[in-house]
Amino acid sequence: MSNSENLKAVARERVGKGSARALRRNGQIPASIYGDKQSPVSIAIERKEATKRIHSGGFMTNLITIDVDGDKITVLPKDYQLDPVRDFVMHVDFLRVSKNTQVVVEVPVQFENEDTCVGIKRGGVLNVVRHTVEVNCPANSIPEAFTADLAELDMGDGIHISNITLPEGVTPTITDRDFTIATIASPGGKQDEADDAAEAEAAADAAPSEEAEE
Repeated sequence: MSNSENLKAVARERVGKGSARALRRNGQIPASIYGDKQSPVSIAIERKEATKRIHSGGFMTNLITIDVDGDKITVLPKDYQLDPVRDFVMHVDFLRVSKNTQVVVEVPVQFENEDTCVGIKRGGVLNVVRHTVEVNCPANSIPEAFTADLAELDMGDGIHISNITLPEGVTPTITDRDFTIATIASPGGKQDEADDAAEAEAAADAAPSEEAEE
């Protein structure tokens, strides 16, 4: 399950562009905590610490306990903005969570037994269609990753969501089909098969919204 981390913050009384610029000059960045039917809280956090955590990976699926001047609030990162030139963090939004909070998150997929995969040993190539899977789950039970076992796959075979063991309470947001996560493609047809699989998934993902617009 997701890790739990701690982060120090101070409450912000002033908001706006001028206040944000002043914070950044002092090595801090503005951030907001909202949700759980409570009033939003404006805070400031250390820019260096936030940048390090975001670039180290797993930031969006880790619960964080933010200490705001002694008041400890459990949150989940929901969004952040990066400076387009210097690539450091400009702002972070946090969602306040409780034991009953349900969230939608992208969980990475890890592939195991690639070295013993039947199809790869015969010359096939792993074609990843989805590096992450979007799921609904309790905020305090976010999976760190899903594991896809490639050992028995032959050329032309694929891993679908039905082949992934999901923890209790975790459900994919796509429920209308057994969507593809990866396939074992033949070497010569790798690009064509990859394009076909990606296009098929993209078309299937877009279908509900297109029907809604009609």
